[in-house]
Amino acid sequence: MNRETILKESISSTQVQSIDDTVLEMHVAKRLEGIGEYYFSQKLREIDDMNKAGKQVINLGIGSPDLPPHPDVIRALHEEALKPNQHGYQNYKGSPVLRNAVSAWYKKWYDVTLNPDTEILPLIGSKEGIMHICMTYINEGDSVLIPNPGYPTYKSAAKIAGGNIIDYTLTKENNWFPDFAALEKTDLQKVKLMFVNYPQMPTGQLPTKELFEQLVAFAKKHTILLVHDNPYSFILNDKPLSLLSVEGAKEVAIELNSLSKSHNMAGWRIGLLAGAKERINEVLRFKSNMDSGMFLPLQLAAAKALELEEDFHAEVNKVYRKRREKVIDLLQLLQCTFDEKQAGLFIWAAIPAGYKDGYELCDKVLYESNVFITPGGIFGNAGDKYVRVSLCSSLEKIEEAIERIKKVL
Repeated sequence: MNRETILKESISSTQVQSIDDTVLEMHVAKRLEGIGEYYFSQKLREIDDMNKAGKQVINLGIGSPDLPPHPDVIRALHEEALKPNQHGYQNYKGSPVLRNAVSAWYKKWYDVTLNPDTEILPLIGSKEGIMHICMTYINEGDSVLIPNPGYPTYKSAAKIAGGNIIDYTLTKENNWFPDFAALEKTDLQKVKLMFVNYPQMPTGQLPTKELFEQLVAFAKKHTILLVHDNPYSFILNDKPLSLLSVEGAKEVAIELNSLSKSHNMAGWRIGLLAGAKERINEVLRFKSNMDSGMFLPLQLAAAKALELEEDFHAEVNKVYRKRREKVIDLLQLLQCTFDEKQAGLFIWAAIPAGYKDGYELCDKVLYESNVFITPGGIFGNAGDKYVRVSLCSSLEKIEEAIERIKKVL
């Protein structure tokens, strides 16, 4: 029996695109229905094509720090990677050195006590943690409260895990805080998780202790697990705050954190999950089946990063403050309005009258000026009338972007 006959008998003709190359027509899993490619993944390909055509697009859309980590951190990675015994599989719960460093860091900056042996789980980036949490806790039919506007991965990860999405709208009039009165009128019977994120992305809104206390009380009342995503607390913010600092928070909350923004280590993929022992063990049941631990020299270098003093953060924020002044000039040129008290790596701004939505303004800026800024609508329809501009480009690039926009306005 020849190869072609075997193929015809083993798979139906509707599945075969070509007998010669044996490529099958496959249907993706239902869990991906309604899940599109991540906006930035798609847009960056378009920008790459524009650059190949000689456009030299200035990217003010992505929140990827362009500043390097501290030299001591890079040195630690180099020295540890040179050791011959550092390259094997690692403990699924991470190195004790890193967990102890996280514990000390949380106590120093957030005044939160964490047991390094039981209440900390290192992650290969906190984005990974969002998926792990959803897969650990969400059953088909469970509901998840998602902020609108908010980080798109909350919604996509919850959908992939089989959850039903319930948006809770954040508004400028309510300081981008949840409207608890509106939430109390919502059917919460099937709600399993609630994602929250302060300093909030994309709005840059800082939290208050009172907000965190309200969230903990709400979660206790309705038996909801709070998932607080906290990667921006060191950027343009003098008072880092953890949800876990609220009394009783560990009973109902877990917190994601990351070195990506705070320590300029986005590509290193170093995050963490903090919470009660029970929550850590539950998430570990899923995570331990997904990876084999983080490269040990990365963990040891991350521990070094967490030992850095306030002067490191002060120098980083000094750079961001100068860039912020220039981004404000750019947004004023576009006649956008904004709150200058925002924290984080971006400025969130309302578009002027005359544009249907942020997409229209962003496309105009991109195609006429070769400058990329982010439409607020990618973060939910509550962001349709907004744009977001990143501080992760040099002063020279931002100034050049301003000059390009001036020429076409």
